[in-house]
Amino acid sequence: MAQLPVEEWFYDIPIISRTYVSAVVATTLACQLGLVSPYHLFYSWPLVRRAGQYWRLVTTFLYFGGLSVDFLFHMFFLVRYCRMLEEGSFRGRRSDFLWMMILGSSSMLVLSSLFDTDKHVPFLSSSLTFMLTYLWCRRNPTVAINFLGLFTFNAPYLPWVLMAFTLLLHGIVPWADGLGLVVGHIYYYFEDVYPRMAGSHGHRPLSAPDVVKVLCGEGRAAFARDARLDDAADVDMELLADADLHDGHAADHAPPADDGDGDGDDGLDGVAPGGYRFGGPAPGAGGPDGLRQRR
Repeated sequence: MAQLPVEEWFYDIPIISRTYVSAVVATTLACQLGLVSPYHLFYSWPLVRRAGQYWRLVTTFLYFGGLSVDFLFHMFFLVRYCRMLEEGSFRGRRSDFLWMMILGSSSMLVLSSLFDTDKHVPFLSSSLTFMLTYLWCRRNPTVAINFLGLFTFNAPYLPWVLMAFTLLLHGIVPWADGLGLVVGHIYYYFEDVYPRMAGSHGHRPLSAPDVVKVLCGEGRAAFARDARLDDAADVDMELLADADLHDGHAADHAPPADDGDGDGDDGLDGVAPGGYRFGGPAPGAGGPDGLRQRR
């Protein structure tokens, strides 16, 4: 059965981006239908710590507001840049992409608890989207961006243009965008800049731990691949040892050949036990003057 265009587009999105976008849409619809109140979703450390409302640590990243033009605008940036990151610089590194999302979200929760006591940013979904946008822009510095058909600039300027656009259009300080920019730049520095510095030896301090790699199926696959290589190497060594042993037995049981010197010694002049040949005169005629491996 042929897939609908929307269904085909949806399943073309990589798994982590698709899961996050689906959670955002489901949360927005639940709030729009009155099944859930946004007041039960925003992040508040006192409510998390004192009331045990731990779901707020996750739901704060899943709500962009009600269905509106602003919601569609945020969804466009979320789908576009989250997908391009996972398909681009994180291709084949799903664990690193997931770990980046976890680190970014955790950092925003900590910074919000420390500096945003007045709750200028109750929902951190916009901050996470801005972090993804900033990271993609820094990793694609030569890409030209056409902003609303008005003017064109290189990708690294996009975050600053968006912040200025928010300030001019809404007349408010874009705290959420600023938080995403700070966290995104910290990740970019330790992941892209620091490993190239002298003395770092290529170390990536923010690479995904083994448990995340196993969760994403990468650690298990690598372990199985290494195990298969080790087994193949063991088999090759056993076959090689068997071949050497077989050659040794064949040489021991081969009939001796006459060396043609007429003395009837069958070419065994000066052969010592163990396969070594004396390189000098025959025994009793001056003794050996050296040993060399029989070939």
